[in-house]
Amino acid sequence: MASKVLRAVVLGPPGSGKGTVCERIARSFGLQHLSSGQFLRESLRDGGGIFCSPGHALRLGAKCRLAALVAEPLWSRGRGPRRAPADSSLQPGFPRTLGQAEALDRICELDLVISLHVPFETLKDRLSARWVHPASGRVYNMEFNPPHVHGVDDLTGEPLVQREDDKPEAVTARLRKYKDAAKPVIELYKSRGILHSFSGTETNKIWPYVYALLSNRIPPLHTEEEH
Repeated sequence: MASKVLRAVVLGPPGSGKGTVCERIARSFGLQHLSSGQFLRESLRDGGGIFCSPGHALRLGAKCRLAALVAEPLWSRGRGPRRAPADSSLQPGFPRTLGQAEALDRICELDLVISLHVPFETLKDRLSARWVHPASGRVYNMEFNPPHVHGVDDLTGEPLVQREDDKPEAVTARLRKYKDAAKPVIELYKSRGILHSFSGTETNKIWPYVYALLSNRIPPLHTEEEH
């Protein structure tokens, strides 16, 4: 069990392996892996209540709506009886803009920000080979993480689709847009002394450094070798 509450985000361009890193952190350290896409889908499906703490509804503009979705579990899971793995939380790929970072600041304080840097050409190759299951958000890569049956989701058997912004012609513009939007966010967290950056072409090569960083803050449940 994590010995203290830790609130963290993992930043990186599309295709940088944020989700994979977060899943490994969750398994190794007993943190709660929060998916912004999951909370957004659930909110839209349920049609209502976005809360940062019991009884306090947030009525925010479009830029802040996602911050509210993410911050609700960050706050609520730090309250009441301690439970594993919900004592600590991490969020992949959020905040994406300075406006979202400022909105998140008004709701909770981050302890740690991990930033992933992957070469441009590597990202282009990864994104162009990526297909998703729309209903769940599960992601497959046709080169190194393909579905069991070509073109369909492993769990539901439903068709996979390639998002418009993952198609080769859209990838370059998407990566440039991310770089411009992310720069002030990264500078903000760097100025606070909570930013830790890691570079590489493969998640397996980046992961040991992320593991070492977190091991100095909270005791791991599983060793690095178990991955």
